[in-house]
Amino acid sequence: MGAHDLALLIVGVGDVSKRILLGRKLRSSQLGHTLLRKRIALPVFASDALSSVAYAPDEIFIMLAVAGGTTAYFYSLPVALAVALVMFTVVASYRQNVRAYPSGGGDYEVATVNLGQNAGLTVAGALLIDYVLTVAVSISAAVDNAGAVLGFVNEREVIYACVLVVLIAAINLRGAGQPGWWFAVPTYGFMIGIFGMAAWGLGRELLGDLPEVESADLAVTPVAGYEGTITNIALVFLLARAFSSGCAALTGVEAISTGVPAFQKPKSRNAATTLLLLAAISVAMMLSIVALARHMGLQYVDPLQPERLTNADGSPLPADHEQHTVLAQIARGVFDHFDLGFYFVIATTVVILVLAANTAFNGFPVLGSILAKDGYLPRQLGSRGDRLAYSNGILILAAMAGGLILAFDAQVTRLIQLYIVGVFVSFTLGQLGMIRHWTRELRTETDPRERLRMMRSRAINTFGFGMTAVVLVVVLVTKFLAGAWIAILAMGTFFMIMKSIRRHYDSVGEELAIEADDQLLPTRVHAILLVSKVHKPTMRALAYAKASRPNVLEAVMVSTDPVERDRIIDEWDRRGIDVPLKVLDSPYREVIRPIVEYAKAIRAAQPRGVVAVFIPEYVVGRWWEQLLHNQTALRLKTRLLFTPGVMMTSVPYQLRSSQIGEERALRQDEQVRAGRTYVDWSEGIDKELD
Repeated sequence: MGAHDLALLIVGVGDVSKRILLGRKLRSSQLGHTLLRKRIALPVFASDALSSVAYAPDEIFIMLAVAGGTTAYFYSLPVALAVALVMFTVVASYRQNVRAYPSGGGDYEVATVNLGQNAGLTVAGALLIDYVLTVAVSISAAVDNAGAVLGFVNEREVIYACVLVVLIAAINLRGAGQPGWWFAVPTYGFMIGIFGMAAWGLGRELLGDLPEVESADLAVTPVAGYEGTITNIALVFLLARAFSSGCAALTGVEAISTGVPAFQKPKSRNAATTLLLLAAISVAMMLSIVALARHMGLQYVDPLQPERLTNADGSPLPADHEQHTVLAQIARGVFDHFDLGFYFVIATTVVILVLAANTAFNGFPVLGSILAKDGYLPRQLGSRGDRLAYSNGILILAAMAGGLILAFDAQVTRLIQLYIVGVFVSFTLGQLGMIRHWTRELRTETDPRERLRMMRSRAINTFGFGMTAVVLVVVLVTKFLAGAWIAILAMGTFFMIMKSIRRHYDSVGEELAIEADDQLLPTRVHAILLVSKVHKPTMRALAYAKASRPNVLEAVMVSTDPVERDRIIDEWDRRGIDVPLKVLDSPYREVIRPIVEYAKAIRAAQPRGVVAVFIPEYVVGRWWEQLLHNQTALRLKTRLLFTPGVMMTSVPYQLRSSQIGEERALRQDEQVRAGRTYVDWSEGIDKELD
């Protein structure tokens, strides 16, 4: 079966299923765009960043647990404060970005414009990897938190995580409109849950009634080399590892800079205000969780090393012991007499983590489409599907995220080692690009007030660059061997692939450029009509070939059976057809090769001429009928495609069953005309960037 037949088979079999899963086709004119107010824009763009507080504290405590439990956890709050400082620095820097580049290009646009193509591609590769990891980490964390309530999820995290990825991909493939309240309700619910838990816990602490978490009575065994009193160097390295893991809380901050066009006017100011709100809320939530964990006696270890968590007397825990997430343990302790509060916190946490993954399903395809239009990714990524979504980008993201979940067993701690490298590569290059932007603007600006504002913005971006560069170095040093090398290798691979694709497109463009002799007519057209039988399709193709008025027209058949050959020749002569019939003998019963070699021979004899091959083909309406016809024609066309100077013309003959295909096409057109309006939050970004 050829590729063409396989495609027809898939379309025929899967058409009904596709319509059920994805819905009716939508016209391009049904693509809408809605501008967002700040109170809706905050949850729409901040779900990724806010959701990171559901797993960033876990990573801080896991790293500190390397040196034991309670004593090392003393440093959890200072580490969280250092992360908060980086968060506010990055947000202050991005507030300058959104004012200078309100088109929504984000760090990719900033780096490309100010640092050049290679820097832009480096950022693009980092962002693509970041989107993939956002899905893998967020979904794995969602399943991990769900296990605190749904016991059957435990030990089956990979299965449920992959199912969630498939479901989110299917929802995005449908391209259904995503009203702002889809994001607003769960995101604000998550804020209420975390701040409510923090307030409830603070109240109980003031009353002296704050209980301990479920792991408070356990003990943590230090990792080899950290027993007893550790050296200052070891302590610094330990705190650096905890800090770099906690910086996972910064993921998603860049989403607002790419979503500026979706804000209501004044776009830049509203986006900058939303960034500040995001930072304040995110930091407050993270510090609340870390503080509660310290006060409630949390003991937390790497899920890959459960044996390090023991009873207080050092005896091992039961084999079926489950270590729940930091957030789940705190919520269960704070709401020990109020189960509804515990379930509310876990439910909103799971939902916002899923929304964070959904944000990546909006961002990755849009970025892919921009890179495709710039010639750095296959052009198929720049095309919208039946439901006006970038279907190819969605499928690629789902496949890559699912592969990571399978490869890393849906373990958030293992995935997080890969995660923040790309984030800080993007941050650092973006801030360096902004420094160059302000320096260039200052060369031409003469207004003193504007110059003062630009100098202040440059100072902020310079401080941001220094801070993010230091964090990037810390991340690379502390996490390189733990898995960061994989992210670096992936970014380098993406970079090389994008460069290669651009070189290919540039090379093809140069090769296809029109030259002076491209408009010259061929000196001679030698037409060949392929004959397998003497019937209506052959006569239709013969009439069309005559109408094209070639210099030479001849019918050609390949003889594999003498009896059949003689029968066709007799029928040809009996009907008095005025076109000579040439017979090509094929002693080895090959059909394709004799025709190709004959066409090449004609072309070789007439280098400035053209060989026109007319191929009769049946048009059928059912997929299985396609398997019974046109196989030889398909293989022949595939071979002739690579033969210079040979032009192919398929002459269709519609059989009665072709009416079925026509009716199917008409029904699809009617469904398109009856389609509903589509709204996509990312379209504002897409329109501006195009």
